[in-house]
Amino acid sequence: MRVAPTTLNGMSRIAIGADHAGFTLKQHLIEVLTNQGHDVDDLGTHSTESCDYPPICAAVGRHVRDGKADLGIVLGGSGQGEQLAANKVHGVRAALCNDLYTARMARSHNNANVLSMGARVVGEGLAEEILSTFLSTPFEGGRHERRVAQLAEIEQQEASN
Repeated sequence: MRVAPTTLNGMSRIAIGADHAGFTLKQHLIEVLTNQGHDVDDLGTHSTESCDYPPICAAVGRHVRDGKADLGIVLGGSGQGEQLAANKVHGVRAALCNDLYTARMARSHNNANVLSMGARVVGEGLAEEILSTFLSTPFEGGRHERRVAQLAEIEQQEASN
């Protein structure tokens, strides 16, 4: 099975979603992305009122899976649950990246297509750097392509059980 790399040439279509803990960072990143010329689809939440993250993060994942977005971003307090929820969507490779190294490796080695961050872990400045690293790092392919294809095969096998 061949794994197509996510296209990041120039402007991208990006789906973004957050729970109440990630709302403020989501609003900030929407402004950053829009100013960079990206097309951003805000899938919620739309306030700091307490809400459940799984439906929002799954919606982001479905946008990526269905080709409505090139990449997705999910945000919460820690980013853990948001990553888990997005990864329940077939074809999503969501990576929790609260530092620059994991953002770079998630893209270059895993061809991650959804970025998860914890708004209670990273500040706005670091979040911008993580996002920039995630967006600008290409998938290396090679031996990593084989491994990403193996992940997809496991996903297929599990879906048929």
